[in-house]
Amino acid sequence: MSGRRILLINPNSLEATTAMMVAIARSEVPDGFDIVGATATRAPPMIVSADALDAAAPEVEEIAGAHRNLYDGMIVAAFGDPGLTGIRSALKLPAVGIGEASMRAAAEGGRRFGVATTTPLLEARIDALPEALGLRSSYTGTRFADGDPHDLMRDPERLRAALAGAVEACIVQDGAEAVIIGGGPLGEAARKLQPMFTVPIIAPIPSAVARIIGLITARAAG
Repeated sequence: MSGRRILLINPNSLEATTAMMVAIARSEVPDGFDIVGATATRAPPMIVSADALDAAAPEVEEIAGAHRNLYDGMIVAAFGDPGLTGIRSALKLPAVGIGEASMRAAAEGGRRFGVATTTPLLEARIDALPEALGLRSSYTGTRFADGDPHDLMRDPERLRAALAGAVEACIVQDGAEAVIIGGGPLGEAARKLQPMFTVPIIAPIPSAVARIIGLITARAAG
């Protein structure tokens, strides 16, 4: 498995977010794998609406297509998985999205799971993911951090506190047995929140890394 390369595509246009997500992903990969980042240029710095999510999909597919011969697998690193369906249709490569991967991880063992995130305008899209994955009966719903998403991202301490409140609501009010921190740009916050709770706090980037490595390994084994 020496020299396997994974492309992490950031559908948001902020290079600093890409660097953060790549650093998290690299900390999760075993020897013989590497993660490289690619950043969208036509999207906003942070996708917070359904329209922006839809608009991001074509560029994500373009990035994937331009790198199709250079990588062994791809990760779409925005929680709505924009462009993932198109990548799978067009390319003969393993590809995963952080939304899909984290929901599959959260639901392992029949756990009931919720999502804590910052983007209320994406609620309908988040709700659609477990339906598409056949996990609707395990999904307890999404809770949103108090505050404007952009303001929260500028203040890591406030972001963590607001997300902690949303996680608590998922557990106490909704009965979630695992909670996903819903968003690639929330990767660092997810790590800080994990030791604060007794239920599993699912970080999407490590979930996607584990899933893509499994797919690449299975494909190589034939």
